Amino acid sequence: MKSEFILALNQICADRNLSQEVVLEAIKSALVRAYQRDTGAPSGQNVQVKIDPRTGAVRIFAERLVVAEVTNPKTEISLDDARKIKPDAEVGERIMVEDTPSNFGRIAAQKARQVILQRIREAERDAQYEHFREQEGELVYGIVQSVSPHQVTLRLGRTEAIMPRKEQVPGERYNLHDRIRAYVLEVRKTPRGPEIIVSRSHKRMLRRLLELEVPEIANGTVEIKAIAREAGARSKVAVAARQPGVDPVGACVGMRGVRIQSIVKELNGEKVDIIEWSPDPVTFIAKALSPARVLSVMLEEDPVEGRTASVVVPDDQLSLAIGRAGQNARLAAKLTGWRIDIQSVTEAIEWALQKINDDPELLDSLGPTAERLPTVVAALRHHKEEGLPYNLEEMVAMREVIEAVRRYYISMRDAERARLAAQEAARRAALEEARAVREAAIQAAKARIPPAAYDIPITEIGLSQRVLGHLQRGGIENVGQLMEHLAEGDEGLLKLDGIGPKALGEVHKALDQLDLPPAEPEEEAAPIEAPPAEATAPAEAAPPVEAVAPPAEEVPAETAPPPAEEAPTEAVAPPTEEIPAEAPSPTPEEAPEAEVEVEAEVEVEETIEEEVWEEILEEEKEEEKLIEAPQKKKRPKRPKRQLVYDEELGRVVAIRRHRRGEPEEDWILDEGWEDLP
Repeated sequence: MKSEFILALNQICADRNLSQEVVLEAIKSALVRAYQRDTGAPSGQNVQVKIDPRTGAVRIFAERLVVAEVTNPKTEISLDDARKIKPDAEVGERIMVEDTPSNFGRIAAQKARQVILQRIREAERDAQYEHFREQEGELVYGIVQSVSPHQVTLRLGRTEAIMPRKEQVPGERYNLHDRIRAYVLEVRKTPRGPEIIVSRSHKRMLRRLLELEVPEIANGTVEIKAIAREAGARSKVAVAARQPGVDPVGACVGMRGVRIQSIVKELNGEKVDIIEWSPDPVTFIAKALSPARVLSVMLEEDPVEGRTASVVVPDDQLSLAIGRAGQNARLAAKLTGWRIDIQSVTEAIEWALQKINDDPELLDSLGPTAERLPTVVAALRHHKEEGLPYNLEEMVAMREVIEAVRRYYISMRDAERARLAAQEAARRAALEEARAVREAAIQAAKARIPPAAYDIPITEIGLSQRVLGHLQRGGIENVGQLMEHLAEGDEGLLKLDGIGPKALGEVHKALDQLDLPPAEPEEEAAPIEAPPAEATAPAEAAPPVEAVAPPAEEVPAETAPPPAEEAPTEAVAPPTEEIPAEAPSPTPEEAPEAEVEVEAEVEVEETIEEEVWEEILEEEKEEEKLIEAPQKKKRPKRPKRQLVYDEELGRVVAIRRHRRGEPEEDWILDEGWEDLP
C-alpha cells in the first residue's frame, strides 16, 4: 500500500502535469532552506536531503570538518565522532553527517510550504513554455475567456493565450466560452509565465488547414507555392503537383468540394480560390485573375517601377477581373508578385489606335500586323454605334494590334534604359578613373614629403592655439601628417572640424617659412668657378666684389697683395649677414686712386643693392597677400636667393639654388630677375 506522501506526490504531478523528479527536486530544495533557517547553518554549507520514495521519510545530511578540538558544532566534528561514521577519517577531512532534527517534519511543513509551491510553479511555467514553444506554427483549440476592444483571451488548458486585434478576422464576433481554432504565432518567455500569441487572420493558418484537410499536401504530392489572403473576405492559393498525373486543384477541392468546404466553414465563410501554379508568368497571371477570362498579358520589368503586367480582358469581364473594391486584382498581384494593370479590350484598342495615329514610325514597325487595322477599326465602329459584341476573329485581331503596340513601346523603353545604363556605367568608370588618377597624384605628393617633416611637431611652427587645437583633434601631430592632408589639396584640411579659410591661410604661411630638406638626398654640386683674370690685366682695374652686405651696413674694404692668380668666386651667406669684401692692395703710387675707385664702386653697388632689396621686399609682400587670401591656391615657395657680383656682367646679380632636373650646380643665375645696369 502506498504511503500518504507518495499519494500526495502523485496527485501534485497529475494536477500540475509535472514529473516526479521535478517535484521531488523542488521539495528537497525547500527542505534544505528550512533546515538552514531552523539550525542556523551557514548558507555556504553543503546540505543534502534524502527522501524515501516509498515511505516519504526525510533525512538531512550536513557537511562537517574533522578537527581535533570542536569550536563550532554546526560546521565541525571531532575526530572520534568522525571515525564512528568513517573509520579512516583524518583531521582536516570533510565528511557528510546526518543531522535530521527530531521534529523536522512539522517544522518543514510550516517553513517549506511556500518554497515548495514557488518551486513547483516555476517548474510548471518552464514546462508550459517548452510545450508551447514546440507548438509554434500549429493549430490549437481554445476557449474564449474574455473579450476586450484590444484583444481576446483564450484558455489553453492551464495557461492563457492572447489574440491581438490585428490578428483577428474582421467581422468575426467572439463570445464567451466559444471554442475556436487559432494559429500559434509566437511564444515568449516572461517572468509571469509563457506569453502565447495566437492568430486567426494569418495566411499560414490557411496553409495549416489545407495540410490537415488535404492528404496530398501533407505527404508532399501537392505543394503550396503561394498564398494571398484578405482574412474574412477572400483568399487565393497557388498549388502545383510534384508527381505527373496528379491534379493539384482537384486534390485540394475534393469530391464535390468536400475538402474545401470544410476549410471555408472553419474560416466562417471566407472564399478560397485554388489556382494551379505555372512557371510561365503570363499563364500564372492569367489564372490568378480567375474567375475572369483574360485576353492578353504583356510583361515589363523596370528597375525603378518594378515588374508590371498589362492585362487586357473582354469588356464584360472587366468588373469581374478587378473585383469588389479591387480585391481580385489585389490578391492576384500579391499571389504572383507582379503589379497588374487591367484594361478592357475597347479601352486598350482605342489607346493603341491613338498611338498609331500620333507616331508614324509605330505604323511602319507593325509589319504584317498593320493589315489587321481595317478589321479592328470596323469592329470598334460597329461596337460603339450598334453595341454589337466582338466576335472571335475581331478579338484576335485586336489582341495582335494591342500586343504589337505594347511591344514597340516596351522595346523603346528598354532601349532608353539600356542607353541610360550605359551612360551611368561610363560615368562611373570615368569617376573611378579620375579617382584613381587623383589617388596616384596624392600618393606621389605624399612621397615627396621630406622624412624630416615627421620629426617636427606642429606646436613648433608658429600656429595659433585655436588652429593647433583643431589640428590635434583631427589626429595631426607633426608637419609630415599636415603635409599629407595638404597633398589632397586644400579640401584635405578644410574637411576637418574648425578649419576654415583663415586657418588654412595660417597653415600655408607657417609651412612656407619652414626650410625642409628635399625628400630624396641629392649629391652636392661643385661650386661655380669664376673665369680667371688675365695676367696682362692693368693693375688699376677694380677687383671683383665677392659679397655685398645689406644696404644698411657699410662694407669695409681690406687691402691685400695682388695674387698671381685669382681664386674662384665662392657662394656666400644670405644678405642678412655681414660679410666683408676683400680687395687687393694697390701699389704705393696708385693707392690714392685705387681708394677713390673702390669707394665709388661701393657706393654704386650699395645703390644697386637697395633697389634689388626693394624689389625683393615688394615681392614678399605680394606673396603674403596671396597666402592670406583663402580663395586662391597656395603659391609655390620661392627658393632662397643671394646677391653676388658677376665679373662678366660687371654688376650685382641674384642667384638661387638649383632645382631638380637642372644642371648639377650649387648656385645658378636666376633668369627671372631683371638685370640692373
